[in-house]
Amino acid sequence: MSAEIEQRLAAVRERISRATQRAGRDAQEITLVGVSKRQPAARVVEAVGAGLGHVGENYVQEALAKQEEVRAALEVMDGKPPTWHFIGHLQRNKARAAAEAFDWIQSLDRVSLGRELEQRAAAAGRRLRLLVQVNVSGEPQKAGIEPRALDELLASSREWSHLELAGLMVIPAVGELESTRACFAKLRELRDRHRSLPGGEALHELSMGMSGDFEVAIEEGATIVRVGTAIFGARPD
Repeated sequence: MSAEIEQRLAAVRERISRATQRAGRDAQEITLVGVSKRQPAARVVEAVGAGLGHVGENYVQEALAKQEEVRAALEVMDGKPPTWHFIGHLQRNKARAAAEAFDWIQSLDRVSLGRELEQRAAAAGRRLRLLVQVNVSGEPQKAGIEPRALDELLASSREWSHLELAGLMVIPAVGELESTRACFAKLRELRDRHRSLPGGEALHELSMGMSGDFEVAIEEGATIVRVGTAIFGARPD
């Protein structure tokens, strides 16, 4: 096994530890998801072998092929498979495959998708954990539900017995770290406000922060960080 990914993973964990110390938090509160978009399966296997327990993918078809390779390699190594997170925009026609292949869907952004995932999870005999992606910045080109529409989605979720809404997710607008910090703070405030509403009681998780800003996200309350290049290196062209 290459030492490169092991060293990168250790460096990320050290950054998480320092960020939680600054914020007066426990590093055990933070779930690290290694984002392996466009990375070969062999690098995912290396990362999992080095202790990475959660892996995130952006595209369903790419993930399905990669999961098979990772599963086969880990069986040979007698290794434990990772928990798989889907973190990209999910089309309804991919809901069945996603419900069967992933443990978490981090990008729920509309009631119709939730209903489709409920149906597909029920058919597969599975229970999925979901995060609602919120478009906090209000950018028209960015995926995510508008904050004002969150109430309706939470109310609808009370009918979904195979889905657990566990929290919120955001992808902030590109900008200075302080504007990114404000976006993270808004998501935390939105989560805290909705935890007191019907359907929002289980909204514990905050998925926010990537390779360049996850320390700021942790300082603002992130419980899940999605880190790609800092673990796997630059994505292949």
